[in-house]
This record gives sequence, C-alpha cells and structure tokens, in this order.
Amino acid sequence: MATNILNIGRSALAAAQVGINTTGHNIANAATPGYSRQVVVQGTAQPQNFGFGFMGQGAEIDTVKRVYSEFLGSQVRSAQTSKSGLDSYYAQIKQIDNLLADPAAGLSPALQGFFSGIQEMSSNPALIPSRQAALSSAETLVSRFQSLAGRLDEIEQGINSQITSSVNGINTYAQQIAQLNDAIGRAQSGNGQPANDLLDQRDQLILDLNREIKATVVKQDNGHYNIFIGNGQPLVVGVNTYALSTAASPSNPERIEVAYRTAGKTVVVGESSLVGGKLGGLVEFRSQTLDSAQNALGRVAIGMASTFNAQHRLGRDLNGNPGGDFFTLPPPVVGANSANTGDAKISASIGNVNALTTSDYRLQYDGTDYTLTRLSDNKKFPPGALPQTVDGIEFSLDSGTADAGDSFLIRPTVNGASGLAVALTDPAQIAAAGALPVTPVGTSAASANAGDVAIGAATVDSSYTTPLAAPVTFTYKVDAVNGDGFVLSTPVTVTDSGTPPTTTSYAAGDVVPYVEGATISFGGISFVLSSPTGAAPADGDSFTVAANPFGIGDNRNALLLGALQTANTLGGGTASFQGAYSQLVSQIGNKTRELEVTSSAAGKLLSEAQLSLQTESGVNLDEEATNLLRYQQAYQAAAKVMQIASEMFDALLTIGR
Repeated sequence: MATNILNIGRSALAAAQVGINTTGHNIANAATPGYSRQVVVQGTAQPQNFGFGFMGQGAEIDTVKRVYSEFLGSQVRSAQTSKSGLDSYYAQIKQIDNLLADPAAGLSPALQGFFSGIQEMSSNPALIPSRQAALSSAETLVSRFQSLAGRLDEIEQGINSQITSSVNGINTYAQQIAQLNDAIGRAQSGNGQPANDLLDQRDQLILDLNREIKATVVKQDNGHYNIFIGNGQPLVVGVNTYALSTAASPSNPERIEVAYRTAGKTVVVGESSLVGGKLGGLVEFRSQTLDSAQNALGRVAIGMASTFNAQHRLGRDLNGNPGGDFFTLPPPVVGANSANTGDAKISASIGNVNALTTSDYRLQYDGTDYTLTRLSDNKKFPPGALPQTVDGIEFSLDSGTADAGDSFLIRPTVNGASGLAVALTDPAQIAAAGALPVTPVGTSAASANAGDVAIGAATVDSSYTTPLAAPVTFTYKVDAVNGDGFVLSTPVTVTDSGTPPTTTSYAAGDVVPYVEGATISFGGISFVLSSPTGAAPADGDSFTVAANPFGIGDNRNALLLGALQTANTLGGGTASFQGAYSQLVSQIGNKTRELEVTSSAAGKLLSEAQLSLQTESGVNLDEEATNLLRYQQAYQAAAKVMQIASEMFDALLTIGR
C-alpha cells in the first residue's frame, strides 16, 4: 500500500512538473509571433482492483495541446491577404496621385504656359523674341510630358522588381512549409501527439505567405497542409513544392509576368488569377491603374500635338512658307506575341484623335480573319481582313503572313508623352500667319519701346486700292506745349470704343492723342493700339505700318492655334486637352481615396480578427502567473505525499526490528 502511495505521489509530482514546464513555455513565448497558448490535458491513471474495490493510481498526462481555432485562423489569413493587397495597391497609386496633382510639377501649368506663349506671340507675330518665347514654352511643355512619362516608367520598372522579390519570397515560404510538413508528419507519426511548436511555425508561415498572395489551405489526414494559389494551382503538396517564377510578357518584353513552373515548362499565370496579398495588389495596380494612366497621359500628348500640327500646317511662317509639323509624335507600339509562328508585320496609325481612347488592343488571327479586342472593356469588334479602323486607329498588315493563333498587342498612346518632341528649331518657322490671301499690310512695334502699348494686326477695307508705298511710323511725343500724342504726316481718323463710338478726324501734322483701345484708320487701313494696364505710350515709343507681301504681321493662324486650348478636341468632342488631363487626375484621385478608405476598413477588420484569435490562443501572463502558483502548490503537495509514503516505510521497518 505504501508503494502505491509513493507511485501516486510520483505521478502527481510528474503532472505538476509538466504543468510548470508548459506554463513556463507559455510565458517565455508570450511575445513570439504566431505562438499559440499550450495547456496540459491531464487524466486519472487506470485504477487497480484490490478486491474490496478499485483504488486510484494517481494521474497521467494525456497530451499537451495548443489552444488554436482553425476558423479564427482562417479569418485572420483572409483579412491579412486583403489588407496586404490594398496596402500594396495604395502605396503605388499614391505616387501617381502626388505626381499628377502637383500644382507645380503637374502638366496643367506647363500646358497653360504653352498656350499663353502662343497667345502672346499672336500679339506680336513679327517679333522674333515673341516667337522664341512661344518656342521655349513648347519645349517646356514637351519636357513636362516626358518627365511625367519617365516617372511612370520608373514606377513600372519598380513594379517589375517588386514582383520578382515577391515571387522569390513566395517560393521561400513554400519550401519552408513543405519542410515543416515533413517534420510534423515525422513527429506525429510515432505516438500521434501534436507537434505544437512546429504547427505554430507552419501556421505563421502560411500567414506570412498570405501577406504576399492569397493562399488556400487544405488539411490532410497525415497532418500535412496542401497550399493552393490562384485558380487552384498547387504551391505545396505534402513535402513537394511547385515554384513560381517570373518571365517577360510574350507580347511586351519590358513587362515582367508571374509564371508557374510545372511539367518541365514555364506557363504565364493570368493576372486575374493573382489576387490578394502584396503580389496581387501590385498586379492589379499595374493592369487597372498604371497602364491606363500611361495611356491617358499619352492621349493628351498625342491629341494636343496632332491637333496643333493640323492647324499649324494651315498657316504660313515668317518667310511666307506653308507651316509644317510643330511637334513630332511617336507611332503606336505594336508587339508581336513571342509564340507567333507567322512572319506578319502589323502596324497601326492614328487618323482621328477625337475618337481615340485610352485603351490597348489585341489583334488575333484565326486562320481566316483578324479579330480586334479592346482590352479596357474586352469588346470584340467584327472579324475581317485588314486594314480595319477602330476608335480612330487604322490597323494594317504591312508585310508577311500570319498563322492561325498569332496575336499582336497594340498600344496606341503608351509612348505618346515620352516620345513627344518639338519639330521646329527656327522661331521664324512658326506659322502664325493665315493662309492666302495675305493681309497686304503688317504692323509692328519698335523693340526699344519703353511702354506696354501694343499694336494689333492691320485690316484693310475696299478703299485700300493703292499699295502702301512706304512704311508709316507713328511716334509718340510727350510735349507740354502742344500736348502729348502722335504727330503724323498723313491724315487719320480715330474711333474710340465707347457706346456709341465716336470718330475724330485729324489732318496731316496734327497732334493725335492716344486713346486706349481706339481704332486708327488711314487710306483704307485700320489697326488698334491698346495697353493691358491702360497706360499711354512712353515718350519716343513708335509703331510702324508697312507693306506686307508675306503676312509678317498676320496673326490669324496664331489666334486659331491659341484657341485650341479650350476647344473640345478629345473624347468624341467632349473634352479639351486640360479637361482630358483633369479627368485623369480626378480618376486617380478618386481611386486613391477609395483605396485609402477601404484599406483603413480592412485594417480594422484584420485587427478584430487578430484580437479574436489572440483572445482564444494568445498567452495571458496574469493567467499564466496564476497557473504557475497552482502547479507550484500541486508540486509541493505531491512532494508531501511522497514524504508521507517515506515515513510509512520507515515506520514499517521500525516494527520489523
């Protein structure tokens, strides 16, 4: 009986020791990521029949299990992959939002500055300095387009690097999970007891994996986890892994795509299959926002340059020559799929910028017809032979023959901003003058004028029958005796802009006072003198009217060029250049705000899911301190039982003597 008491004390002592060890392990790992609280599952030992009844044999440890909820763990993984995807998307789009909406570095000030330069040139079309200023403002606009496009290209290259890094991280997690599958299977196959710490490590790795991409977990009977991503592609099956890789896009070599290695070959994974996590956010940002932003910016550049070129070609330059192209434009980008077996060469050209969209297009050949798909809305146009014209773009077969299954990616506007350039180098080549017939007289202000009074373009009426033989110069004199004004050698009339207007005639030699905005006429020729400040000319300022065989002072085309700033020439006649750019800024800004709000909500959902899991599985140090005292007391009581058993042995030995 004393022996039985000793065994009972020993079992109690062992149980208390296991409890102390488990409690200490919990306390030590309270701050360990992914650690789940462990508890001792204790039961009574098998009782022994002594004839008079069954006597207890003490306690035994059934197992040490972790307190973990598969349901709550799944909720945390789901919330984590959503939060990571939104954060990744938001971090990227915020860069574009800051770039495009910047009041100083954005496109708007450069666009306004360019047209201001054109409008100022129209006031002095004969002056080389005003023409040079207009040309400089054009260079500034082109530089701004190129700068914005270059920054978007840098973001795209950054996406390529981040995709590669994310894929490498996913493969590393997959290998570690497979190794833990093997270790857990081996550990649990012997006695069936759970390998708690290994299970925690695996669950934490799966959570880390979901930060990179959404992963589905399927639990197996042998304790292994099979991991699947995308549309069911296996990543981990038991102790085997199936790695992801990166590859150049078949239709765009500069674009990195995610690929799946299986059966000895690499297959590009569709972007729609990559959802959730950092990788999913990067891919979604690139396809949904970055591509459209590049195309939209390119459309503004192409629309502005094409429309401006068309009007510029209708005018004449300072030498009387017809205007040429003011800007040079890059052609649409056409990429043949690397899997094509035919030798067809496809080209695209933009014929109507008003119909131009911000979409890319895919051209596919089925052996008989070409089918064009607009990728922004996946609209398929009726199949047929080439050439085809869609959305203002003509698609043509330049040479060669396509084989069935060949495809081509056409990006009409992607390089519009980066490839834009100013074609003119000589300011005299700016076609500010209108087309024939030329205005027979021109006006100019002396370059040395100190005042800000400008002379407008001259017009002639039916009374102008004799060409102007010699230039007529109007010089302003400040004369305290005879009065300030112009002294002319020819009679003139001055018509003010009042209501009603009044006309005053002056003979040759009279002093003609300056009247702001008044029309001065002589010999069938009329022109206007005006000042933006309303000031009179300075003493000695002079203005000249002369014969104009080449339309030197003609600003008719310059006025039409300046008017393009507010004309609705894009989006089917619904948007101006500034309006189209503002639409882009608004779209990016709205999407950025949407992601900011959604990401914040996803963060709260993740926090709540983590709190629920921690409430269930986390270590409570106060509770563990209580457990430590409880097990300590149990240990001391068990030791007391063994002490009593020892004293009983001693008493028996004493009786035997």
